[in-house]
Amino acid sequence: MTVIQIDKDICTGCQECTKVCPVYAIEGNLHEPQTIVPERCVMCGQCVQKCKSYISPFGRGIELYAKKRQERNLPDTLTEPLFAAYNVSHLDEVIAALQDPSKFTMVQAAPAVRVGIAEEFGLPLGTLAAGKMAAAFRWLGFNKVYDVNFAADLTIMEEGTELVSRVTKKGVLPMFTSCCPAWVKFIENNYPELTKHLSTCKSPQQMFGPVLKTYGAKINGIDPSKVFTVSVMPCTCKEFECSREEMKASGHKDIDVVITTRELAYLIKKYGIDFAQLPNEEFDQPLGEYTGAGTIFGVTGGVMEAAIRTGYKLVTGKELTDVDIHPVRGTDGFRIAEIKAGELVLKVGVVTNLKNIEPVMEKLQAGTLDLHFVEVMTCPEGCVSGGGQPKLLVDSDKPEAYNNRRHVTFEHDKALPKRKSHENPAIVKIYADFLGEPNGEKSHHLLHTSYKGSGGHHH
Repeated sequence: MTVIQIDKDICTGCQECTKVCPVYAIEGNLHEPQTIVPERCVMCGQCVQKCKSYISPFGRGIELYAKKRQERNLPDTLTEPLFAAYNVSHLDEVIAALQDPSKFTMVQAAPAVRVGIAEEFGLPLGTLAAGKMAAAFRWLGFNKVYDVNFAADLTIMEEGTELVSRVTKKGVLPMFTSCCPAWVKFIENNYPELTKHLSTCKSPQQMFGPVLKTYGAKINGIDPSKVFTVSVMPCTCKEFECSREEMKASGHKDIDVVITTRELAYLIKKYGIDFAQLPNEEFDQPLGEYTGAGTIFGVTGGVMEAAIRTGYKLVTGKELTDVDIHPVRGTDGFRIAEIKAGELVLKVGVVTNLKNIEPVMEKLQAGTLDLHFVEVMTCPEGCVSGGGQPKLLVDSDKPEAYNNRRHVTFEHDKALPKRKSHENPAIVKIYADFLGEPNGEKSHHLLHTSYKGSGGHHH
């Protein structure tokens, strides 16, 4: 069962979705219901963002609406339109866990959620709502409110170390980022022989799962089997990612459930929480502490920039003084830059939108892609424009929303006291107390993975 569905009872065959699908996975005739080809679909959910065919709970459609809402496991309090293209929801499992006293619930939200969620409550496009979001999680009854941004910092420690090791020890280059599960699925589907180019690092979400069920359980004095992990993501493919069979490094399912930014809004509305009036609260420590590097994972080029801020130190032993790395910022399809780190000139590339990947893969196959490190994000402008973000009904709002969400993400980075992952005291501590060293034995077991086609085994 794919995470993305098109409901034949609602689809009018306008084919708006086929235009945005980066992998040509949607088929059908004009004015007839469309079908998703599961073998090609990478579950990015851009069709969900774009879909224009809907039913509403008013007038004649009320019975059909109630039936569809129930089929999709959505709360009865929901009154907004239901669209033909949708992601399969696991919100009911989150509600059940919150009501189950035997479960110790830990929630974490991705960097892009904090710049999207407030739009669902009438606040301006791209409002930064990290503090209100933390407060909402506590109102909902989560035992611990942590942050994927902490795990983004952790990912940089692992990925930066891996990159430097590949560059200095003649490993497989270029190394591609591996934190976008739709991109990982795409390369596994279409270029299995090239998956050795992917970083072995899990995504921040999937690094956090085993950390929460080992270290997180330990610092809270809780039996790991009672820990229930919920991840809130701007992405529809993350639900697929958490269900991959290798994502059980903790001895349990590392991330129990993923919900989208939109589904978090449904949940907040279900409990009648007035989001706009919530006070700003902090995330729980230590696994809620993050740097500017962790937060820019939400925008295209951000993973690259975060990696350079720490990679520079790993290569030269010195701190990078100017951390704003403008050459990797921007949203054009494929851009390359050269970054000087001591004697080493690091050649990097950033691919925004999977529609721009083909020429890059052709160069890679031909052996002419002369780069060390390449970031790939499937969605139009990275995670801030993910398939699970608030749905913008008016297409002309998209540029403004994406632009604002990007801008606010960079402002947030600037305002944080620490802007490099290796400076995060909670990161320093987890290595000292638990993980040992980046890319060490424990990290390798918990935080790294292998892929279909790379000849690697699934751990």
